[in-house]
Amino acid sequence: MRVPSLPRPRSLAGQLFAMQAVLIAVVVAGYALFTYVSDRRQAEDAAVRQVTAVARSVADAPSVRPAIHAPDPTAQLEPYALLVTRDADVDFVTIMSPDGIRWTHPDRRQIGKRFLGRTAPARQGRTFTETYTGTLGPSVRAVTPVRENGRVIGLVSAGIKVEAISARVRGQVAALLGVAGGTLLLGAVGTYVVNARLRRHTHGMNATELSRMHDYHQAALHAVREGLLMLDGQYRVALINDGGRELLGVGHEEDVVGRSVADLGLPATLTGALLASEPRVDEVHPTATRILVVNTSPVSGGERRGTVATLRDVTELQSLMGELDSERGFTQALRSQAHEAANRLHTVVSLIELGRAEEAVAFATAELELAQALTDQVVAAVGEPVLAALLLGKTAQANERGVELVVSPDSRLDDGLLPESLPARDLVSILGNLIDNAVDAAQGSTEARVTVTAQASRAELVLRVTDTGPGVDPAHTDLVFQRGFSTKPAGPGGRGLGLALVRQAVTRHEGTLTVAESGADGQGGAVFEARLPLRTATAGATPLAEGGRA
Repeated sequence: MRVPSLPRPRSLAGQLFAMQAVLIAVVVAGYALFTYVSDRRQAEDAAVRQVTAVARSVADAPSVRPAIHAPDPTAQLEPYALLVTRDADVDFVTIMSPDGIRWTHPDRRQIGKRFLGRTAPARQGRTFTETYTGTLGPSVRAVTPVRENGRVIGLVSAGIKVEAISARVRGQVAALLGVAGGTLLLGAVGTYVVNARLRRHTHGMNATELSRMHDYHQAALHAVREGLLMLDGQYRVALINDGGRELLGVGHEEDVVGRSVADLGLPATLTGALLASEPRVDEVHPTATRILVVNTSPVSGGERRGTVATLRDVTELQSLMGELDSERGFTQALRSQAHEAANRLHTVVSLIELGRAEEAVAFATAELELAQALTDQVVAAVGEPVLAALLLGKTAQANERGVELVVSPDSRLDDGLLPESLPARDLVSILGNLIDNAVDAAQGSTEARVTVTAQASRAELVLRVTDTGPGVDPAHTDLVFQRGFSTKPAGPGGRGLGLALVRQAVTRHEGTLTVAESGADGQGGAVFEARLPLRTATAGATPLAEGGRA
């Protein structure tokens, strides 16, 4: 058995349209009722004023008093009364004696009969009005005296039937209902147009669906760990989720929303990417503590409405990629060394086959002594095993590129001296990128040499790399550490993210990074120096988590 589906709730726009239509109808109906009551009252008041004026005008007419004294008052007064009735737009004008005997009446059969209704106030000389049911039916009438020399010699009554008053009101109400109907129709059309536009904006969803979507929207924003940043048309923060605040290192949402992105204190390159009018796809931007992949897309609907930016943290990934590059370089160096070792081994075997055993031993011994001397030199200067291995590998890589890499005699870095708060991964990132940058700069120079100095005291660690390249323009000493900066082939510049990663790691450990011209042996070149404070747990320092996160 198929269960019939429940009807879908009316959309928010439909509910608003129905509510507004009912509201307009109630307002128009209320106004029509009020106007009807008010118009009826006004019509009755107008009728009272009209019959009073007519009665007094007839009572004051010069021809009325002589006609009253005539032998047959009806003969003279009846034509006059009918004429006034027609011209004054009243239903009757009755002229009578002080005793209430009619001299005139629209129905001649009533002439000579007693007037129905009160006359006492008029006989006492006062004009009064009343609503009374007489021979013509219910009417609003006025009765006034006819005076002569202070005496009341007759009475005049003028009236308008209630039916005529109601007819006037009905005509006004009909016109009012027409206006009200037009107003209701116009209001309904306007409401429909407004709600049609609202339906487009709400995609026809009802209030429950909109509320549920808002709840999902809020939950999704807080659940997604990637950063989401929305800017309005003036590049002010319209929305930022928890991941965005964490990745950008900004304050609470209420402190950020409404502020210009240029006022958030972000790195210049990242700010420029967020302010760009064109889309940005998978751009890598380092901050003080992280490496972010940024994607931006403008929001447009006939006009620029803002920008949506997504942020992904690739700090760990970039660090692992750096280590992978180093391992790849070591592998290439080992492959090259294995090839050279095979050649040397073939030479030794050939010398032995030729009966030149002593020369074979001398050749092999010389090669071993040279390799061991290099190892001894590095290990004697840098006892820290990770950095020693890095220097040996980088030496082989540099030799492959025709650059001599030497460790300065001033170097001294014993094993166990570095605290746990300074991870080996960060040291490899700093020194490895500085060496790569220096080898790249020195390659092709007259005396291609890179000198590495590593010194450690109880207070700080100094890593200095000097090359014999063309040097760094003093105007570019700050720019070389920005992402993507390059002066090649004229100068060392930056190696993609290399120097930017160096500055990020040094800043994370509250160190300093400088660059200057070396001027060694008249060869020019550049000197990159990183100084990192050495803080131990006993000194009150807070260890940094493995992987370089502050």
